[in-house]
Parts: sequence; structure tokens; C-alpha cells
Amino acid sequence: MAVNYLLIYSEQLATDIELLCQNIKAPSNTLFQMRKSSSSVYANIREANYGQSKADMLSKFEISLKECSETEGWLQLLFNTHYIDEVTYKNNRNLCGRIRRMLIASCKTLKGKA
Repeated sequence: MAVNYLLIYSEQLATDIELLCQNIKAPSNTLFQMRKSSSSVYANIREANYGQSKADMLSKFEISLKECSETEGWLQLLFNTHYIDEVTYKNNRNLCGRIRRMLIASCKTLKGKA
């Protein structure tokens, strides 16, 4: 059940970040890195659904967790340098936080079953 919400939230994050990147004028490398990290969250959660084992699923979730943290860092940088407003920053940061908490809980559960 949590995986379904993870898929929904991570797809929302990747979509929101892509649309954000299309609509702001910020350094191209920053936008590239943020697109890459947010889409990696989504891609790894999708891959985890078809993991070959619990260990494979855990690995995908742990990668997603790192990429989610990276996405939050790029959002913080864009906010600090005034490329995005506070509402945009907080909405995306909160979505990252929701995903991160769900990933942490899922990783703990999988580690308990390993």
C-alpha cells in the first residue's frame, strides 16, 4: 500500500520539478541536477516494484532516499538565490519530506524482514 503512495508522490515530485525547471531562469547545471535527482526518485521507486528480492527493493528505496535529499538541496539553493519563491520552495520541500518519511519507514520495514 505504501508503495502505491510512494509512486503517486514521487511521480508528482518529478512532474512538478520538471514543470518548475521549464518555467524558471536559473543556472542550467542546477536545473539539470534537480531534474535528474527528482526523476531518479520516481524511477527507483518504480523499479523497486519489480525488485528481484527484498534486498533489491531496499537498495532502490535507499537510492531514492539519497536522491530525494539531493532534490531538497537543489530546491534550498534555488530558494536561497531567489530563483524560486517561498511558496514554491515549501510546497516542493514538503512533498520531498513526505516521500522521505515514507521511504525511511519502508527501508526500516524491509530491513526488519531481511
